[in-house]
Amino acid sequence: VYMFKYDSVHGRFKGTVEAKDGKLYIQGKPIVVFAERNPQDIPWGSVGADYIIESTTTIDKAGAHLKGGAKKVIISAPSADAPMYVCGVNLDKYDSKHLVISNASCTTNCLAPIAKVVHDKFGIVEGLMSTIHATTATQKTVDGPSSKDWRGGRSVNNNIIPSSTGAAKAVGKVIPDLNGKLTLALSFSHCIPT
Repeated sequence: VYMFKYDSVHGRFKGTVEAKDGKLYIQGKPIVVFAERNPQDIPWGSVGADYIIESTTTIDKAGAHLKGGAKKVIISAPSADAPMYVCGVNLDKYDSKHLVISNASCTTNCLAPIAKVVHDKFGIVEGLMSTIHATTATQKTVDGPSSKDWRGGRSVNNNIIPSSTGAAKAVGKVIPDLNGKLTLALSFSHCIPT
């Protein structure tokens, strides 16, 4: 309740927020909240939740929600093994028999539609992409050691931090004709409230 009401980036929520009887009430509307470590233990069926958004990247991990009564799971990141779809790019190939799918990433959803239009109209032989990305919760707010690389240990509030992204590879998955044709120059991560 406190974090919803007082957000450092978005400011103070002007409406009403309260927790009562195991539910979160926003503007008087109840939202059932679960606190389960294992996705299969979340009783989605009991609250009528058919579609679940998950951030893990495999069919096996994301599919655990199906055991709790969900009908479909959409992974919010590129997946190693789930079919990947981007609206306006390859959604016409969607097969409803798949219970777990990936909607790629925010960067892929920005790049793929543009790449498709350019490729369909002119053809892409080779492409180079860059992206400016907002701060994420996994980045350091003060300098400290990083297990990923030395740049990742720098304070995100004071630096533009080059990082890797799988967006170019993901575009190749949703537009097979571009597989291996797009390369990544740099993915910059810079503190921008979103």
